Amino acid sequence: MAEIAECGFYPRLVAETVALGLGGRPVLDHLVQHEATFAGHELHRHLTVLVRTEKQLLICHIDEGEGGRTEALATTEIVALRAIDSVVLTRALQDPAERGGLHEAWLSVVWGAARRVDLGPAGCEDPTCEADHGYTGVIQPDDITVRMSPQADGDNARRLIAFGTRLQAAVG
Repeated sequence: MAEIAECGFYPRLVAETVALGLGGRPVLDHLVQHEATFAGHELHRHLTVLVRTEKQLLICHIDEGEGGRTEALATTEIVALRAIDSVVLTRALQDPAERGGLHEAWLSVVWGAARRVDLGPAGCEDPTCEADHGYTGVIQPDDITVRMSPQADGDNARRLIAFGTRLQAAVG
């Protein structure tokens, strides 16, 4: 996978992590996402590699250490394709009438391993009300979501759509 080397983010560690997760199974499809995030004055790099085999989805995630440490965390997870409940592919288009101008794309894969709780203060419609209405929230499945945009990820955003479409076909 030349895309791993192109990222320049511990390419030997990433390739080794993918190989360990594959255990010799042949690769049918893959997607690579290199992402940088900022926490205060620090830059943190992350790399996610999704690999589809005949019966499984391999998820490899490499995180850079925090606080100036030089360590990296390399994680692999294998999900049986038959265990996947949902593959959601979302596109944000700047010119929907012409179905063009891809702005962003998201791929969410759900198999029930994790849930996210979004909480916020509850209220009422009375603008003068000062009562404590507690909290309201939503529990959503949150196993993995990959987000890409042409501005940040170049042609990888279109690769995400293609990979997501093929994964939907494999699971469906």
